[in-house]
Amino acid sequence: MGVNHPDRSAAREGADGRARIDIAGLTKRYLTPKGETFTAIRDVTLAVEPGQFCSIVGPTGCGKSTTLAQVSGLERPSAGGVRVGANIVDGITDGVSYMFQADALFPWKSVLNNVMMGPILLGTPKKEATVLALDWLRRVGLAGFEDRYPHQLSGGMRKRVAMAAALINNPRILLMDEPFGALDVQTKAIMQNELLKLWEDLRPTVLFITHDLDEAVALSDRVVIMTTSPGTVKDVFDIDLPRPRGNVQQIRHESRFLELQEQIWESLKDEVTRAYARTAGAA
Repeated sequence: MGVNHPDRSAAREGADGRARIDIAGLTKRYLTPKGETFTAIRDVTLAVEPGQFCSIVGPTGCGKSTTLAQVSGLERPSAGGVRVGANIVDGITDGVSYMFQADALFPWKSVLNNVMMGPILLGTPKKEATVLALDWLRRVGLAGFEDRYPHQLSGGMRKRVAMAAALINNPRILLMDEPFGALDVQTKAIMQNELLKLWEDLRPTVLFITHDLDEAVALSDRVVIMTTSPGTVKDVFDIDLPRPRGNVQQIRHESRFLELQEQIWESLKDEVTRAYARTAGAA
């Protein structure tokens, strides 16, 4: 499997405004507390088509989250760059929603007020934002929980709130950094199904970070394998499972799913083994 390089002649924007992501030669270096230079990612080159669901998988510490931070504009690259649609990313990217692994909800705000925050910050009148937020809470199965606070919800329910907050502004780009990693297996499967259903309706371009290879294959159109640190793109696999996918638990028993999972694992396992040997040696 070869690495897909950005095709600069391709359309950067879908007809409906969905954006293409072009990552070219992306490198990010940090200074350690000892004053040494640490390279987190090096020469990452990748294209994600408008409306595509792309997952990035790799060993711990390979720079998956760092890559996402460059796409969002939360961090600046040391070399190379990112283009979203027709624009070079040089600050916070317009039309992007970010869903983190840890809860990013305001604990002092109710569920309704958390979901309303996005539209309010974009200048939507409060009455209109309230109607919109109520509709999104209904869509994620939280009607009747509007007045609760995050600490009064289960982990899965908090993820539903976070998903509603991420999607309410109808983003062109949805960045997801291991959003379901902390959930139990059953709740995780439910949230994966919910995400697929909502994504099918809106079709934002998705860049999804996960350690779970099964999750990546079940959800994605494309799975990207990153090498151990400093991370770069090793392989790109196109996932030809038909859409709509249906129940992720059922998909995982299909023969084509198992074939793809095995192919991708052959590429990933060397990087996981190398990363483990490095950390074990350091320990």
